Amino acid sequence: MTKDHEQLIKRIREDLKDSYDEELELEHDDQHADEVSGALLTPESEEYKESRRLYFRELFRMQAELVKLQDWVVETNHKVVILFEGRDAAGKGGVIKRITQRLNPRVCRVAALPAPNNRERTQWYFQRYVSHLPAAGEIVLFDRSWYNRAGVERVMGFCDDDQYEEFFRTVPEFEKMLVRSGIQLIKYWFSISDDEQSLRFLGRIHDPLKQWKLSPMDLESRRRWEEYTKAKEIMFERTHIKEAPWWVVQADDKKKARLNCIHHLLSQIPYQEVEHPAIFLPPREHHDDYVRQPVPQEIVVPNVY
Repeated sequence: MTKDHEQLIKRIREDLKDSYDEELELEHDDQHADEVSGALLTPESEEYKESRRLYFRELFRMQAELVKLQDWVVETNHKVVILFEGRDAAGKGGVIKRITQRLNPRVCRVAALPAPNNRERTQWYFQRYVSHLPAAGEIVLFDRSWYNRAGVERVMGFCDDDQYEEFFRTVPEFEKMLVRSGIQLIKYWFSISDDEQSLRFLGRIHDPLKQWKLSPMDLESRRRWEEYTKAKEIMFERTHIKEAPWWVVQADDKKKARLNCIHHLLSQIPYQEVEHPAIFLPPREHHDDYVRQPVPQEIVVPNVY
């Protein structure tokens, strides 16, 4: 085994460790999540453990701020749309999970639209996205958005030149109209290097729990790396407007990307802490004529664990 191959295997293992970290942090809500996962993964150094402690500390702190932001959005009837764009495996889904993890899904929801069906292909291009826009007191996170036309549709040939040009004529006006209507629009591009995307794809290939994430389209996008780069550069040039500018998140390091993105998001919305009345648990009422009925054993889930 060559040295380069050994390094590659090491990086893939590190990436798998990180994926397990993701699941642990989503499962363990207590402040000792870093200790639990650290014990399971046997980190290699004190520096590694300290970086994980810092990561979890900052993540939990900013998630508490996101709850305050959510309360303010509801209180003020604010409307927020956040777009997450980037190459496949750039980490968009990871940061969306951390943003929504502690929030009320009735207030903060995710729109991840599939490929358009035959009927939707005949509609105005933006029509299927409009129904997902927020009402007052709501936050909507688009896991990919109408910018599909500037990226995957352009590179893969799913739109013609006229449709492509019409998109760029329309999208600045469409976004300005959203902003004039009272929607705050924030656009993020997650940027990863060629080598890092290759590593993450290899990690998915070797992880049976993540192989479903690799579609034939993803593999083809890997081959067309340079075409996607050109498409991204044109997209920035033609859609970076003062009403809704693009923000680029450097995403080669997943954990830093999540923290940086959430920190920036919090800075973009002028939220304040909303005072709530104290909550008291009322005493349960007891009635002499109430008798609880036993649950039939045939419908009880077996205690396997």
